[in-house]
Amino acid sequence: MSTLIFQIHIKQWEKSQRSPADVAARAAMNDRFTITAKPEFFILNKPAIIDRCEGALDDHQGSDRALKTAIMKDGSVRLERFMVSERGGKNILSYALENQAPMEVGCLNDGWIQAKYQWRYRVEKNEQIYWQYEEVTLNAVCVEKVEADYFLTTAPKLTFSSDE
Repeated sequence: MSTLIFQIHIKQWEKSQRSPADVAARAAMNDRFTITAKPEFFILNKPAIIDRCEGALDDHQGSDRALKTAIMKDGSVRLERFMVSERGGKNILSYALENQAPMEVGCLNDGWIQAKYQWRYRVEKNEQIYWQYEEVTLNAVCVEKVEADYFLTTAPKLTFSSDE
């Protein structure tokens, strides 16, 4: 039986960390890691791994916030802004902004996809308000055999970055 693998990591920074040196440091960080999680869920009737890359990023740049997930009425699954659905026996990755129709990114059965987007949101903490910036990266694939170094030993078939 095939397994869906979703490796998601979130780089975070604040407005004060937007200097050229900070940008270069973030760009130099890895965007794929060894798969350390085990299948804990079923998505589209397949075992699924959701690997948060715990400990892969240093505390200053990483995120421990909860993932935004949902099961949609049509049976598709939402992970952050990404949607996973099944069509014709194939597992399809799409990208969707809130209140917009999903845009198909590619098929997870034909090799792995690396998809990214950046965004910011307002945070209120200790009576202060600031912008929290994030880059969300999803490495996703549907495989017959799970290999811990899969994302490290193969190249993505497709890369996607949102236009936002």
